Amino acid sequence: MTGRPERGEQLELTVERIAFGGDGVARLNDGGYVVFVGGVVPGDRVSAVVTQRKRSYAHARLLEVLEPGPDRIPAVAEHPGAPWQVLPYERQLELKQQLVLEALERLGGLSDYAAEPIEPAVQQWRYRNKLEYSFGRDESGELVCGFHRPGSWEEIVAFEDCLLASEAGNAIRRRVLDWCRAQGLAAYDRRTGEGLLRNLVVREGRHTGELQVRLVTTETNPTRPELDQDDFVRAVPCQGLLWTRSEALGETTAVGETALLAGEPRLPEQLGGLRLRISPEAFLQTNTEMAERLYGVVGEFAALQGRERVYDLYCGIGTIALSLAPRAGEVWGLEIVQEAVADAIAGAAENEISGARFFAGDVRLALRELVERAGRPDVLVVDPPRAGLSQKVVRRIIEAAPRRIVYVSCNPSTLAPNARQLIDAGWRLVRVKPVDMFPQTPHIECVALLER
Repeated sequence: MTGRPERGEQLELTVERIAFGGDGVARLNDGGYVVFVGGVVPGDRVSAVVTQRKRSYAHARLLEVLEPGPDRIPAVAEHPGAPWQVLPYERQLELKQQLVLEALERLGGLSDYAAEPIEPAVQQWRYRNKLEYSFGRDESGELVCGFHRPGSWEEIVAFEDCLLASEAGNAIRRRVLDWCRAQGLAAYDRRTGEGLLRNLVVREGRHTGELQVRLVTTETNPTRPELDQDDFVRAVPCQGLLWTRSEALGETTAVGETALLAGEPRLPEQLGGLRLRISPEAFLQTNTEMAERLYGVVGEFAALQGRERVYDLYCGIGTIALSLAPRAGEVWGLEIVQEAVADAIAGAAENEISGARFFAGDVRLALRELVERAGRPDVLVVDPPRAGLSQKVVRRIIEAAPRRIVYVSCNPSTLAPNARQLIDAGWRLVRVKPVDMFPQTPHIECVALLER
């Protein structure tokens, strides 16, 4: 084949390797043109249709596996949230370790550091403490609750048992779905504006056994009937039952007005010896057991001796800060979500930790003020969103001049350029350790240590 493929063209491809993000890499034109295709493993020969074409690469959607690669195993279940279940778990770990090293080398030019072996997951299935489901309709028009099929904003993959959720989490999801069906409630249709139900968020205290359920709907109107709140409360007993009404255009559960229908507004949980209460809007690592391992790595890299001033940026509900506080002189947490800061302050009080203080603010604007107020940090821990640190935040960290930086990353492709910026400013990359928070998926968490 010569030239670039056209959109809609069907190709036969052999997958060479996996790229960061989980797509397979195949090549056309004697290796000169790259095609990325999802849902594949190395060695697969597949049929795929081109969905997007660029000058030097294209994206394609898998149609059929013509010849399976040597690593491919049968899937346990149809599940959009577990695309790597067709790989043996040991092979998943090998690929994740390799992808971290490749990202650091390719995007940051980084190789002179100790690459530590990946920390495997405690549980390969049923490990998530939070799942966000979407409502839709099946082919017969019946209400279903599951996940969007990859590449589709309309089609929902329904299932009786979500293998990433606990049995208790599955049972409460089925109970909500049965109630919604009995009430005759319909899924929201963005095209017509009809229907009420958008999402269902189920959160579980893995060490407390408590459940928090949040139903997300659009606003009610004549085509979207009001919920029978009293009947809903009777039908879905749990630690906290909430209702969010949202008119957001996108598929998000993070906006809207939330009301508590029954129970407690915060979910009790325990993590690494800490007693926590988690607001519906607050972030907590979705794998509780592996979060404990992750924070253990952070504590090891921080190497506190009992006198240090520690900053925890993007601190969320303060889990890292609170875990470090007993070994530090003082800890200061900074987070933009006010509800999360309230949870962090409450967590410090609940656990009788006096050396941790938390403030609400945008790291870009508030870090310089924090340095003026508290003094320069000895150790700075940063756990940014997937987009990594902006240029402005990197400059503020350089100004703060910590001796040691512990960077917790959910995206090695943004860790790499951030680490390069810090190295160019006078730090050195010492250690990197991946932690497998998300088995059966290509997602990777890792911890990096930089020293000045």
